[in-house]
Amino acid sequence: MKKTGVLLIQLGTPDSPSVSDVRSYLSEFLNDPRVIDLPYLLRKILVNGVIVPFRAPKSAKVYKELWTLGNGESPLLTHSRQLKEQLQAQFEGENVTFELAMRYKNPSLDVVLERMRLANYDRIVILPLFPQFASASSGSAIEKAMNIIRKWWVIPEIKVISQFYDNNGYIDSVVDNAKKFDFTNYDHILFSYHGLPERQVDKVYEGSDLCQDQPCELEINDRNKFCYKATCYATTRLIAERLGLKESEYTVCFQSRLDKKWLTPFSDKVVEDWGKKGAKNLLVFSPAFVADCLETLIEIGDEYQEIFEEFGGEKVQLVPSSNTHPLFVQGLKQLIQKELS
Repeated sequence: MKKTGVLLIQLGTPDSPSVSDVRSYLSEFLNDPRVIDLPYLLRKILVNGVIVPFRAPKSAKVYKELWTLGNGESPLLTHSRQLKEQLQAQFEGENVTFELAMRYKNPSLDVVLERMRLANYDRIVILPLFPQFASASSGSAIEKAMNIIRKWWVIPEIKVISQFYDNNGYIDSVVDNAKKFDFTNYDHILFSYHGLPERQVDKVYEGSDLCQDQPCELEINDRNKFCYKATCYATTRLIAERLGLKESEYTVCFQSRLDKKWLTPFSDKVVEDWGKKGAKNLLVFSPAFVADCLETLIEIGDEYQEIFEEFGGEKVQLVPSSNTHPLFVQGLKQLIQKELS
C-alpha cells in the first residue's frame, strides 16, 4: 500500500487577536497577488500604506470578539483541527496521514510541507478546504504548496482536489444543518458567499468573454465550471433542491466586499432591503465557508444582525457551517478515496 500524505489547507487566522498579530496576518494575506491582483508597486502602497495600518486596530477588536466565541482560540483553527482528526480516524489502519496547514500564518505551509517531505510519502493529496474554486483561495493555496514542493529534490506523486462544490457529503451536511430550522418562521433566505472582484471571475474566460456573458446563474458548463460565481449558484441550486425551496424564497448574494466592483448583489444591502420591506426574520446560509469563522460568526451573526435591526428587522439567523458534521467528513473521505483508488 502506498504511503500517502493528505494536506488539508485552510485560509488562515492571526496567531492571536493582538494588533501586532492581526497586522502580520493581514499583511501576508493582502499582499498575495492572487488576493489583490494589482500591479506590484500599487498593491504594496495600497496594502502596506493604507489598508493594513488603518484596518489592523479595527480588525483586532473584532478578532477579540471572535476569540471569545471560540473559547480563547480561533474557531476556524479549532474546527479545522477537529476535521483533520476525524478524517484521520476514518482512515485508521491505512497508510494515510493527514496534515493541516494554513495558507496564511500558522500552522504554516512551509513547516507542514517540510514535515511531509521528511516523511518520504509515495504520494501527496492536496485538498484546499474551499468548495468553490477561486484564484484568491484555492488557487493561492495550491500555488504556494506547489512552489514549495517544486524545490524538493524528490517529488512524489501529487494529486490536487481543486473544488468540491457538488460533493454529496458537503451538500448534505449543509442541508442537515438547515433542517434544524423551521423555514416557515423566516420571511426570506439568503445564500451569502464570500465576494470577489468582478475582474477575477472574468479572468476565468479567454479572450473578450466576461462572466456576465455566461449563464452562470443558471447552469454549469464546460466554459464556466471553474467560475466562482457559477459554482456558488450551482451549490445553491443543489441545496435548495434538497430542501424543496422555490427560487422566489431565496437570494444568492456576496459578502465582505472591498469596493463596488465586486460580485453583486451585496449581502449587507440585501439584508438592508429586506428590513426596509418589513421582513422580521431572515435565515442565512454561508456555504463558501466550511468552518465557522469571522465571516460567519461576526460578519453575518453580529454585523448583519445590527443592520437588519437598524432597518426594522428582528432576527438574522445563521445556519452553522459544515464544520465537523459527520456527512461532511464522509463526503471528504469519499473525495480522497477516489484519488487513492
